[in-house]
Amino acid sequence: MIRRTDRAGESVTDDKSAMLSLQKVLGEMTEAAELYDTLDDGRLLCYACGHECKIAQDKTGVCRVRFNTDGKLMAPSGYVGALACDPIEKKPFYHAFPGRDALSFGMLGCDLHCGYCQNWVTSQALRDPAAVSSAQPITPRQLADLALRHNAPVIATTYNEPLITSEWAVKVLKTAQADGLIGAYISNGNATECVLDYIRPYVQLYKVDLKSFSDREYRALGGQLPNVLRTIKQLHEKGFWLEIVTLIVPGLNDSDAELEQMAAFLADISPDIPWHLTAFHSDYKMADTDHTSVDRLTSACEIGSAAGLRYVYAGNRPGMTGHWEHTRCPNCNKTLIERRGFVVTDNHLNKGHCPGCNTPIPGFWSSDCVIPQQNMGTPMWLTRQP
Repeated sequence: MIRRTDRAGESVTDDKSAMLSLQKVLGEMTEAAELYDTLDDGRLLCYACGHECKIAQDKTGVCRVRFNTDGKLMAPSGYVGALACDPIEKKPFYHAFPGRDALSFGMLGCDLHCGYCQNWVTSQALRDPAAVSSAQPITPRQLADLALRHNAPVIATTYNEPLITSEWAVKVLKTAQADGLIGAYISNGNATECVLDYIRPYVQLYKVDLKSFSDREYRALGGQLPNVLRTIKQLHEKGFWLEIVTLIVPGLNDSDAELEQMAAFLADISPDIPWHLTAFHSDYKMADTDHTSVDRLTSACEIGSAAGLRYVYAGNRPGMTGHWEHTRCPNCNKTLIERRGFVVTDNHLNKGHCPGCNTPIPGFWSSDCVIPQQNMGTPMWLTRQP
């Protein structure tokens, strides 16, 4: 962090200078991108996210990390801005390797600017002077080795928006895949079909934040609702294992009408898509907004269930939402996976099936079973765990 001295002789943090310094460092930690075309006027059309920025010479896209230099699009590479080994339930994936860990890495930058961002220190690092973070050089081989060392079957790109760093993510996940590891995206879902096709060979699990069902609210965050809805449909059609998260923010997206619209949209695609409804806690630029109540969280879950969704979950309130933390059989209602927060306390699944009535439960469960996928019941052969 760069510091200066004010007129009183006291040392104060110069956040803006630090942000510019970080931008210069990150500008050197790049490589030629692949997700773009060159337009007739010399601008570069980027396909990494739904903004599809047309980037002029020496300019950046909305994300601030992809830029045009000498007629080439440059994209981040060779570093992490955050790295941890987390329970996979924290991502959250509830239908993939329950009780196991995911090696989680992220870079810096985002194509949205949500005022309630839970990872704003990394995602807003080049947009908000107070969110300056560091970049740690690392290789794909080192990341895969870390996952193997920690016995984590999944490598997840998260903490910032992974779509805008997809070339780097593919390098990492391609290396990991050769070791039998599963790739995951934790994303806002503002994608293009081009980037989904690009990552599909190396990404099996995909979590989308469905933040609202109002295009006006999405535009206030820097995005557009139709892009996200299109992405969710395409993820399902292309055979990604898909789970959806909605952070219930009081006064923003917590009305019954809006929740009913979200639930109906997801159920129409597939009733087997898990929908995670998580509680908001005051953070970032919305420190004065109330926390989500347990009653609102559980009633939102009831809305999802009433719409026909078979797997609806409450999050961020461990031990307070009853059966909404658990996975239950949609046929006989038997509790199959019991959780408290991010901890799996019991797992009764029998090779991906309910032990009571033998109903197959969609998901990525283990190395020795075939489970119907969300996409029209097509079998999904599961990759062997390390």
